[in-house]
Amino acid sequence: MLPAPSLFRLLGDETRLRLLRLVARESLNVSEITAVLGVAQSGVSRHLGLLKDAGLVTERRLGTYTWYALNPALTSADDDRTPLWRWLREEFDRATPATREDDTRLEEVRRVRKESFVDHGALADGDRRQLVPGRSWAAWSRALGLLLPHLDVADLGCGEGYLTLETAAWARHVYAIDRSPDVLARARELAQRRKIKNVTWKRGDLDRTPLDDASVDLVLMSHALHHADDPARALAEASRLLRPGGRVLLLDLREHDETWVQTKLGDRWLGFDPEELRDLLTAAGFTDITLRVGAKRAGDPFAVLIGAGRKASDAARRTPGRAPAARKARRT
Repeated sequence: MLPAPSLFRLLGDETRLRLLRLVARESLNVSEITAVLGVAQSGVSRHLGLLKDAGLVTERRLGTYTWYALNPALTSADDDRTPLWRWLREEFDRATPATREDDTRLEEVRRVRKESFVDHGALADGDRRQLVPGRSWAAWSRALGLLLPHLDVADLGCGEGYLTLETAAWARHVYAIDRSPDVLARARELAQRRKIKNVTWKRGDLDRTPLDDASVDLVLMSHALHHADDPARALAEASRLLRPGGRVLLLDLREHDETWVQTKLGDRWLGFDPEELRDLLTAAGFTDITLRVGAKRAGDPFAVLIGAGRKASDAARRTPGRAPAARKARRT
């Protein structure tokens, strides 16, 4: 074991202590640790190296990933580091704003694993029962896209364009809108690498897009509405873009209490109550509204809402209302 001064210096770093807490809970790879901690990958690798050299962390390579976990010897009653583990366990059980955020992001990592049909945690422990090569939600989404008609689509708040490019595989044309020129530049580069040519990238806000009235058949809003300054105006803009009978499809978060997303992720709204979202869609002129929970894991504070509606034939003559009184405060 390291001399006490060296060990105290090592564990005196908050990021290293959070990292050790994570791998004590679950075997993780560098990309997953980076996503949870919000630290650059180079920094994560450096911290892992120091913890491994100190004998606190083990690594194991399986497939294309290297998995990191707490050294099981630490928890052994016969190990001379047992007092250290008792102290670490008490420290890990102490909740702080940072560790609560870590736990939330760890749940998101687990959700992504599950949706990929691969339980990476089981693989890291040598259990391959969940491994089904080639089976993924991405493949299924592309397969289902073959059943969809060729539509003109607007992807509002497109980000780096991952959903845009999946949509382009079956759509006639996609108009991708985002307010960030840097994000749009990365999305264009990705489209060029994939040789996708039926996408037009434009800069604009959710409630003010550079597209003509009644120019698309479908508006997509994937985790965009909780970033809108005014959700009512954003949905009214979606209605303006749609041809009569066109549809809006949105994914967003159900109301939650994780206020840290406002400062760390720039969220304006802490999700939406389903009835509140229904009122917003109705006020924007949509009918045939469907709302349901799209994804939810036990212990995860975030649940995904799926919403869909059809533009009423008289929607252009209706005046969209303001947002209902929000149950969650906007970021200040």
